[in-house]
Amino acid sequence: MEVHNLQNLVVETEKLMKKSIEKLVGELAAIRTGRASTALVETVKVQCYNSNMPLKQIAGITTPDAKTIEIRPWDHAVIADIEKAIYQSSLGLTPVNDGKIIRLNIPPLTEERRQDLVKLTHKIAEDFRVSIRNDRRQSVEMLKKMEKDKKATEDEKFKLEDMLQKLTDQYIKKIDEISAGKEKEIMG
Repeated sequence: MEVHNLQNLVVETEKLMKKSIEKLVGELAAIRTGRASTALVETVKVQCYNSNMPLKQIAGITTPDAKTIEIRPWDHAVIADIEKAIYQSSLGLTPVNDGKIIRLNIPPLTEERRQDLVKLTHKIAEDFRVSIRNDRRQSVEMLKKMEKDKKATEDEKFKLEDMLQKLTDQYIKKIDEISAGKEKEIMG
């Protein structure tokens, strides 16, 4: 993080925290909830055209109903590669290939699996809380260095530390809200 003045420190810290929230949302979207969602399969890596490509780059993905995902490859030559990638993924879904479309039926989650997914959600959320706190800690260390180098007064340091703490609390609260929403979705 490159910081040249005090206000910039808070702005840059908030940018890092926003990125963490975006990553959290992306990771939680990939967790199965018993409801069909294109996010479940969009990032599955498919070995085709001599490279590993995300599924969303080689096929249209739709959810015609709450329990089905349809994958329509733009090039039917890669349909077997897509099917293989889904089998090899950790999704635990069985693709049904009719030659043009691959369908994935989403089975209902067992209570035990729901509990496991809730635990996973909590773990992911905690990892991102730690990330947010680390962003704050790095900024506070920079602030202390700026004070030591006479680029900030003690009053400015305390004021900005308070701002950074409020920012941290705000983003931790967002993580808690996102995590609680995902947990509610899983427990359905």
